[in-house]
Amino acid sequence: MSFSQLGLSDKVIGAIDAAGYKTPTPIQEQAIPHVLARRDVLGIAQTGTGKTAAFVLPMLTMLEKGRARARMPRTLILEPTRELAAQVAESFEKYGKNHKLNVALIIGGVSFGDQDAKLLRGVDVLIATPGRLLDHSERGRLLLSGCELLIIDEADRMLDMGFIPDIERIGKLVPFTRQTLFFTATMPPEIQRIADNFLHNPVRVEVSKPATAATTITQGQVAVGREGHEKRDTLRRLIRGAENFKNAIIFCNRKREVALLHKSLVSHGFNAVALHGDLDQSSRTAALESFRNGSAKLLIASDVAARGLDIPAVSHVFNFDVPHHPDDYVHRIGRTGRAGLTGTAITLVAPIDGKSVAAIEKLMGMPIPQMGEPAPAETPDAASGEQRPNRRPPGERSSERSEGRGSRGGRNRGGRDRHSRPESHQEIQPAAPGQDQPAVPVAPVSIERPQAGNDQSRPPREASRPRHEPRQPQGNIPVRRGEPQPKREQADEEPDGRHLPAFLLRPVTIKA
Repeated sequence: MSFSQLGLSDKVIGAIDAAGYKTPTPIQEQAIPHVLARRDVLGIAQTGTGKTAAFVLPMLTMLEKGRARARMPRTLILEPTRELAAQVAESFEKYGKNHKLNVALIIGGVSFGDQDAKLLRGVDVLIATPGRLLDHSERGRLLLSGCELLIIDEADRMLDMGFIPDIERIGKLVPFTRQTLFFTATMPPEIQRIADNFLHNPVRVEVSKPATAATTITQGQVAVGREGHEKRDTLRRLIRGAENFKNAIIFCNRKREVALLHKSLVSHGFNAVALHGDLDQSSRTAALESFRNGSAKLLIASDVAARGLDIPAVSHVFNFDVPHHPDDYVHRIGRTGRAGLTGTAITLVAPIDGKSVAAIEKLMGMPIPQMGEPAPAETPDAASGEQRPNRRPPGERSSERSEGRGSRGGRNRGGRDRHSRPESHQEIQPAAPGQDQPAVPVAPVSIERPQAGNDQSRPPREASRPRHEPRQPQGNIPVRRGEPQPKREQADEEPDGRHLPAFLLRPVTIKA
């Protein structure tokens, strides 16, 4: 079946031909006729199957008749993230170049003034994230009473991000007689409840089982011993040894891990950019654009890039962290193997990720094959705290160790071998007559302090002896290291009272 048989207008068909598309995908073939018939549609399809075009193309045909009014959009599209909203706006520019429609993008990170000016002129298509849309509505700058078509895209992602209460509030602002299109990749029970509340006698279009990956994706898992340096080391070896590598998206669970991994890869010479929710909108747009045009080969991202982003020809996806929710795994690996191309998805599995991997395999109904880990060929680098290739021959020792520059391996700070006999324990031979006397190291002398109250003068200093030479206790008993020294015998002293405080020497009067 071709696009001309789906009931689309001539302007839309011309834009599709100019884009180079000939055959619709299964979700487009089944959903477009029902949308043009003004029916509510519940679309369930895996990522990368053309869900965006399934509602953009019929919307363009339906909006050819009518006129937008100020602050009252004719259609509303809700997206969970700014990137997805911007991507849908690009689809309208691509397929709607033969139409004169006003499209407004209402997302966070952009000033309210520019967005308010667009709403004042009147828009045919309003693409928004739930939070910013409610901000305009609460300020009285937006009226949804004239909305004819409501599209909720990536509904399961809305659930994960906590937007369901906002979606329910928006549902009360649009007319009850609107047409609703509900698209999702997975169908958990909460999403089913929301769909029952929003849709009226919907047509269910399901082109694949929920939570299934495309057959063009080769999956695998690699076991890592522990977190940290070893895990990043394994990831670098996988990237270097990947077959048919063109570019890759690396997913992490936390924003902090995204920033740390990005810094690590850049320090090792990889051309990488980062994308997570804490970045400002300009940085997020620049990072995504540099990855799309090929100037950056690696995109380290959180789950903000896991849903619906249409980045063509991504050859590899690496799950640096196993996702907490099994559904997120399907969306992550769906960034590769799109539009009939082949892709590879590799997941790094630590010992603590066993339960998460089991939940993913249970959801997908198939095991993730084990892959062999590349042979380690890197050693720790003290400067960057990472792993760098070991270019020293296996049998060659470091010059710092051989010269004793503070190394801990077999030498002390003075540069001598800690297992060798100290110089002070070696016998010093007297010099022959007529030769200079060798210098003898002088050790600090111990001075015995007299007891309190003793008027005797200080004893003479002990004779100089070589450094580190052990003292000889009374009786000339040799002392060995590690053995307790015998206690010195103290001479019996007569209690003369001179060491006692004065108040103890006062006479005590006892009453009879």
